[in-house]
Amino acid sequence: METPADHTIRAARRADADRIAEIYAGYVGTSASTFEEQAPSGAEMQQRMEATPRLPWLVALDHVGTVRGFAYASPHHARSAYRWSVNCSVYLDDSAQGRGVASALYRELIDVVRDLGYVTLFAGIALPNDASVALHERLSFRLVGVYPRSGFKLGAWRDVAWWWLPLRDPPERPTEPAEWDDLR
Repeated sequence: METPADHTIRAARRADADRIAEIYAGYVGTSASTFEEQAPSGAEMQQRMEATPRLPWLVALDHVGTVRGFAYASPHHARSAYRWSVNCSVYLDDSAQGRGVASALYRELIDVVRDLGYVTLFAGIALPNDASVALHERLSFRLVGVYPRSGFKLGAWRDVAWWWLPLRDPPERPTEPAEWDDLR
């Protein structure tokens, strides 16, 4: 896997939950990148990491072992027929922006969810967000539609663009996707 020379990608650990929450909190309060309005605690992030079905959470570590970003998969929808599709998200602290860390996290996440047996990966992007659109296009996601005025955050109505990445040809009779089991 191609990773920036000064970063390492690994599976998230329970002990990373507080740092993940800290990075994410910066987006909750100042960005429309997430529609959450209250930053979750480290304990809440750990619960999300351990939720079923178990899906991958990855972190990027800098050269001294500090978590500088994370990416994860989440269920696309609660209804069972959607179980072969997942959503993905990535968040970085300021020191990792523009250095290829998000791409490295996503490449690894894409490989992991494909290996688990998922067929489709989706990403929702609140607009405008040129950097996120460029990231997803670089990784071959395709725009499938825009939900207009989907949420109100930071004093404005936000459209959400949905991006799609096929992971494999849909099998005629799919087997159940496996649960990820790399959380320590």
